[in-house]
Amino acid sequence: MSAENLAGFQIQGPLLKVEIEDLRPTQITVGMREVKLKQNELDKEPKDKRHAYLDAHPVPVVRGPSGELHLIDHHHLARALLDAGFHHAVTAIVADFSTLDLAAFWKKMEAHQWVYPHDAQGRAQPYTSLPKTVAGLIDDPYRSLAGELRAAGGYEKTPTPFAEFAWANFLRNQIKLGDGKKEFDKALEAALLLAHSAAAAHLPGYLPGRKSGPAKA
Repeated sequence: MSAENLAGFQIQGPLLKVEIEDLRPTQITVGMREVKLKQNELDKEPKDKRHAYLDAHPVPVVRGPSGELHLIDHHHLARALLDAGFHHAVTAIVADFSTLDLAAFWKKMEAHQWVYPHDAQGRAQPYTSLPKTVAGLIDDPYRSLAGELRAAGGYEKTPTPFAEFAWANFLRNQIKLGDGKKEFDKALEAALLLAHSAAAAHLPGYLPGRKSGPAKA
């Protein structure tokens, strides 16, 4: 088991191998550029070592009404596994809310900050808008920009829930993001300058006046 992969979660019971299509997302979007990078890494994984990889990268889930497993973190990894041809993921149950009715379940999930129903423009949506499967996750390019900004040293990793989305929404209002790698790199350069400015001081993981460089995992 990867301790980093499950940092901050209390595991209940043994790890479970489940079909990826049975996982229920708790967010609407991911950064598909980040998913593709993870997929490229997975594609290099020898087939005879895939079981070991899954065991080393469990994803945290909550058991909800009807026994469904709700993915509460590592949506990018789950989608990358699916796109790389994996059929199963190893899950770690961190809470069991299966006895609650649907309204109480979502209230509990919100209290734990384990659900983020916002669309690709950062607008809040009803829980019914959450995709039914990992395959239904949609792209938010600014979430990719926020992810690469952290990797480049724009801000530090933080346990604050949905920190990358907070940065994505901040960048969405500040930087124009065009299509293609050249435009993305240009936006990342602008984001690096903005990340250390006073305008970003309210964001989780803020690093004032720091020279950018690869962030530590």
